[in-house]
Amino acid sequence: MNLLTPRYKALMTLDSPTASSTLIARFQAALAGRPKLTASPAGLRPAAVLLLLYLRDGEEHILLTKRTSRVDDHKGEIAFPGGSFHPGEDNSLRDTALRESAEEVGLITAHAELLGELDDQTTSTGYHISPFVAALPRPQRFVPQLSEVEAVLETPLRALLDPVAFGDAPRSYGGKPVRGFYYLYGEHVIWGATARMLQQLFSLLTPPAM
Repeated sequence: MNLLTPRYKALMTLDSPTASSTLIARFQAALAGRPKLTASPAGLRPAAVLLLLYLRDGEEHILLTKRTSRVDDHKGEIAFPGGSFHPGEDNSLRDTALRESAEEVGLITAHAELLGELDDQTTSTGYHISPFVAALPRPQRFVPQLSEVEAVLETPLRALLDPVAFGDAPRSYGGKPVRGFYYLYGEHVIWGATARMLQQLFSLLTPPAM
């Protein structure tokens, strides 16, 4: 049974007869009706990010960015597109994730198909993050906002799901100690809240123990 929404399935068919993605369908099925763990700790700034899935050359990818050294927080780190909730612009944190993704990488938000949400994350830098998972029916050209995004990393899921990409031994990155586990992609180290979100996304592929 194909678990993709009719709109997503139809748009993918327009793009390529080989565009259907079992992996993305599995994420959608696992996210459907999934209870989300929420958090609202006092004093933290609400924010949202977008975990964007799509096919590029017949292979599933997820979009990551490398932040510049000019941003206020998380300088030079690998992150999902996203940012802080703006009360005057956003009606919801979902709006935040889409608006920030449009600003940071030029996402055509009308094409993004929301699949569901992961659990809230908090950071030591004072953010309370709501992660949204979405899919693109066909790839687009991403254009980084150079004031915030040094590079757009179109990352094959295969590279991150490879067991050799996952690490939990202490290491230094950019002169800072990496706390907890992390993922490696080329020269990049993905850690902190971004790594936790990736781990939760990938855990959806594992059936729960009976």
